[in-house]
Amino acid sequence: MKAFIYPGQGAQFSGMGLDLYEKYPQAQDMFHEANKILGFSITDIMFEGTVEQLKETKVTQPAIFLHSVILHTILGDQAKPDMVAGHSLGEFSALVANKTLKFEDALKLVSQRALAMQKACELQDSTMAAVLGLEDELVEAVCADTEGIVVAANYNCPGQIVISGEVDAIDRACEELKSRGAKRAIKLPVGGAFHSPLMEPAREELAKAIENTTFSKPICPIYQNVSTFAVNSPEEIKKNLIFQLTAPVKWTHSVKNMIADGATSFTEVGPGKVLQGLVKKVDRKILTHTPEI
Repeated sequence: MKAFIYPGQGAQFSGMGLDLYEKYPQAQDMFHEANKILGFSITDIMFEGTVEQLKETKVTQPAIFLHSVILHTILGDQAKPDMVAGHSLGEFSALVANKTLKFEDALKLVSQRALAMQKACELQDSTMAAVLGLEDELVEAVCADTEGIVVAANYNCPGQIVISGEVDAIDRACEELKSRGAKRAIKLPVGGAFHSPLMEPAREELAKAIENTTFSKPICPIYQNVSTFAVNSPEEIKKNLIFQLTAPVKWTHSVKNMIADGATSFTEVGPGKVLQGLVKKVDRKILTHTPEI
C-alpha cells in the first residue's frame, strides 16, 4: 500500500515552486489563484524572496502548502495514495490530497492558521527546542517537573523530540535534559511555542474557521497528528484539526500505525526530504520516494 506524506514548516527554500510554475500551465493557474485568495503575491516571495522573507509565518505556511498541493495535482495518475498524513501544517496538504478539502478552502484555512499563530506568538515570549538521544518518557518527565510552561510538542522519530513553551522554561528544561544525557538540546529558530498550550488563542480563532468550512468524505484515510490512527469521518477530521494547534505532533506513532496497517512505501510530496529521513528512523527497511515529474 502507498502512503503519501506532506511536510510542514521548516521545509521552505528560496526559489521553491518556480520549476513547477515554469513547466506546467496548471501550476501557473493555481499559483495565480493563490495570489488572489491571499491578497498578496506569494509567488514573488517563493520564487525570488530571501530566506528571511520566507521565514515569516504568514508566508511560510501557505508557501509550503502550495508547493505540496500543486505538486500533488501535477502528478495526476501517479498520485493515488492508499493513505495520507501530514506533519503539522502538512495535514492541510494531505486533506486536499485525499479530497476532504477543496484547494481554495484549505488555502484560506492555512492563511488564517498562520496569522492566528503569529498573533499568539506575539502574546508571549516563547520558543521550541530539539532534544536528541533520550527516551520519550524521560523528556516528558523533565518537562512536567520544569517550572513554567514547557511540553513535548513533536515526536518526530525515536530519539528525536521537540519541546515547546516559554523561553525561560525551555532554557531550564534544556539544561536538565543535557544533564540527563541528551546528545543535544538546542533551541530552534522559530517565532513561538507551536503545539503547546500557548497556542490556545490561535486554536480558538481557527476553530471557528474550520467549523464554517465544508469537509467531504475522504477517498482514503488520513493518519492525523492528534489521533495517529486512520480517520475517515469528516467530523472526526475536523475535531482533530482543531486540537492540532495545542496538541503534540505524534509523527512517530502515525508512521508506525501506517506501517502496521499495510504501508509498504512512503512518498513525500512537497519541498525537501525531511519526512523521508524520519520514516527511515522509524523503520529503515521501508521504501521512501521523492515523486518524479
